[in-house]
Amino acid sequence: MVQTIVTPQKTNLDLSVLLPDNYVGKQVHVLFYTDDEMRNTIAAVGPKKKPSDYIGKLSLEEGEKLQQSIIESRNEWERII
Repeated sequence: MVQTIVTPQKTNLDLSVLLPDNYVGKQVHVLFYTDDEMRNTIAAVGPKKKPSDYIGKLSLEEGEKLQQSIIESRNEWERII
């Protein structure tokens, strides 16, 4: 991916971009958006959740199964190959 930030001084912008060789002959997406638009998009997604927001989402049985799976996975890493 190639990313750059440009601050246009007029509405007519001639833009040259140096692309990697592996981009030649392929469709390349070009997006234009302002920092304000990006901040609004991020804000619209909502606040980031904390681990405590998920308390009670799993039943006790599901939690025990998940915990057992984690223990088994860790034991596999501990065994001598």
